[in-house]
Amino acid sequence: MKTGVLKKIAVAGVLAAAVAAFFIFDLGQYVRLEYIKSSQENFAALYAQHPVMVIGAYMLIYVLVTGLSLPGALVLTLAGGALFGLLTGVIIISFASTIGATLACAVSRFLLRDWVQAKIGHRLEKLNQGIQTEGSFYLFTLRLVPAFPFWMINLAMGLTKMPLFTFYWVSQVGMLAGTIVFVNAGKELGKIDSLSGILSPGLIISFLILGVFPITVKKLLELYRRRSAVPISEPAPREQVSGKKEK
Repeated sequence: MKTGVLKKIAVAGVLAAAVAAFFIFDLGQYVRLEYIKSSQENFAALYAQHPVMVIGAYMLIYVLVTGLSLPGALVLTLAGGALFGLLTGVIIISFASTIGATLACAVSRFLLRDWVQAKIGHRLEKLNQGIQTEGSFYLFTLRLVPAFPFWMINLAMGLTKMPLFTFYWVSQVGMLAGTIVFVNAGKELGKIDSLSGILSPGLIISFLILGVFPITVKKLLELYRRRSAVPISEPAPREQVSGKKEK
């Protein structure tokens, strides 16, 4: 058996074992909103005593969850907003989510691209053409408008020819606005200590932005596409103009 095939089998085995352990040992309970809320004070106290350790552990967990395409990224984002605040939370989560997404893309490319290209490569031709034609803007659009799940974009881009570095920086820039909105929502959720807190202005504004943001971005992108697609009319040659006058 070839060395490349053995490497793929080994990587696939490790990933499958990690995913299986996540579900078998019910590790998902630790990335549920109920658990995060009940442990909020403990996390805050631990963060106050060991900020570097908490940030490192949080980023590692976030990278693993997103890299393995496991459920829980959204809850982790909200928890990060509640624990770290807006500015620190955005910085930490922006890098953690992008690193995890790039890891998922790299794994998809390493394990699946050759096989998928051989089986249904003709179906991916339009996707590759879109990337070649529009470049990084194609991925930027997907990141701004959440028409597809976060994990699906990561895996699908792994099947394309887009360089991983391009995938990384475009994802980081494209996901930044959405990250700010979700972290801000988490920051407000962290302040709720009673039912009346649910109606706090900051929380209401956060969820209004969550609902309006994707629609607004989609409309702006459609407007940009329409304007960029309009051909610029060129003046008629002098010979044609003079010919019409002579007639």
